[in-house]
Amino acid sequence: MRTPATAWRRWFGMLFLILAGGMLIWGLTVLRPHLSGRGFVIYWTLCFLFTGLSLLTAVVDLFAVRREARAERRALLQRTMMELSRKAKAKAEDQKTATDKMDEPMAENGRNGSTE
Repeated sequence: MRTPATAWRRWFGMLFLILAGGMLIWGLTVLRPHLSGRGFVIYWTLCFLFTGLSLLTAVVDLFAVRREARAERRALLQRTMMELSRKAKAKAEDQKTATDKMDEPMAENGRNGSTE
């Protein structure tokens, strides 16, 4: 079940992952000679922060998906049990009706036999 909350979680997760990946590539190639001292620490801390945020978003999404799946399983089980109960009641009524119809000719034969 896709909900707006699920879409936002996935969007933010991808955003953080792309930012972290882009920072990793840029930091190891283009910006390598320019990063030193405090700039180096700040840059790689931000890269690590975006990586952590993408991981955190993935874990939150994992728990949300598991919660939704559990709720859907419960609803499915409840619907199935209700349907089985309804079918069992209908079958019992059909059997009762069939038994009653089978008993009617015997009752009529008993009445006809007593009048003779």
